[in-house]
Amino acid sequence: MLYAVGDIHGERDKLDALLGMLPLQSDDSLVFLGDYVDRGPDARGVVDLLLEFSKLYRCTFLIGNHESMFLDFLGWKGDRYLVGDAFLRNGGDRTLASYGYFELEDPDPHRFRLPTEHEQFFQRLDLYRQESGYLFVHAGLGTAIQGESEVESALQRSRAEDFLWDRTTGYTPHNLRVTIVHGHTPRPDFEVHWNLPFSIGIDTGAVYGGKLTAIRLPDQTLFQV
Repeated sequence: MLYAVGDIHGERDKLDALLGMLPLQSDDSLVFLGDYVDRGPDARGVVDLLLEFSKLYRCTFLIGNHESMFLDFLGWKGDRYLVGDAFLRNGGDRTLASYGYFELEDPDPHRFRLPTEHEQFFQRLDLYRQESGYLFVHAGLGTAIQGESEVESALQRSRAEDFLWDRTTGYTPHNLRVTIVHGHTPRPDFEVHWNLPFSIGIDTGAVYGGKLTAIRLPDQTLFQV
């Protein structure tokens, strides 16, 4: 079976509980939709837990806009590292605190170094994953899905900014013949956003007091903490 996990945002305890309730088999795989850091209390602990979990099961980790801001703030270069100047305004201070940044004698984002395993984790994050009739992205594909019938063409037309920040895909019909599974945009009621057959949104506001959600596919069973 295939599982997708929504936005975690430093909620290590919720993540630990959610992973513990999944009825995983050795040949199952998981896709994590990004936003592991910011706003919640233990971003470093989330990454530690994901690293350990990935030694047991096949995992794909996507990059979210909050990882993008974090790494841009630290001076990483590339088209997927954006809006670092907004990092601290979006809960980045709690991420830095979890890494002991403010305890340094001279905190400087351009001299700060993540633990080696964590740096490698962030370097390996993907923008998307396509599998078994589903396309997994953090946010969306932007206007690239309009008028397209081939997933590959839509992916080529999408910008990194679309994958990380778009808030329209979850409401847009398309002809791609896949169901897009995304995070990033919680509903006001923090419920799963069903827009079948086009998309499923599973950011259910874990860091705002909502639930952390995983969905099993293709039977669309929900697991929530």
